[in-house]
Amino acid sequence: QVQLVQSGGGSVQAGGSLRLSCAASGHTYFQDCISWFRQVPGKERDGVAAIYTGAGTTYYADSVKGRFTISLDNAKNTVYLQMDSLKPEDSAMYYCAADLRLRCASSWGRSSRFENWGQGTQVTVSS
Repeated sequence: QVQLVQSGGGSVQAGGSLRLSCAASGHTYFQDCISWFRQVPGKERDGVAAIYTGAGTTYYADSVKGRFTISLDNAKNTVYLQMDSLKPEDSAMYYCAADLRLRCASSWGRSSRFENWGQGTQVTVSS
């Protein structure tokens, strides 16, 4: 079992930037699917971005393409979500999730496939 530890997030004005981190404890990222999800109260958890650590392949929801960037730092064993040009509708609780030793494929945004989750971090974007 892997423990995912998140950091980053906070409050920012529209147009600003934030970076989220997802560090793995007890596991070295290798050929895993790491996804970022976000959730607002009363709604389902939606996939935002994902990376397959084996090849560096990335995936993005249409709503964040061109604004968010997911990346992996192998030396720090950490996956990052760089969020630029933030909008109020990006406000949510953000979670990282890991599906170990599996490719992301088309289900990267399906929360039910993930068993390993970070603790969540709040992102608030004011207008």
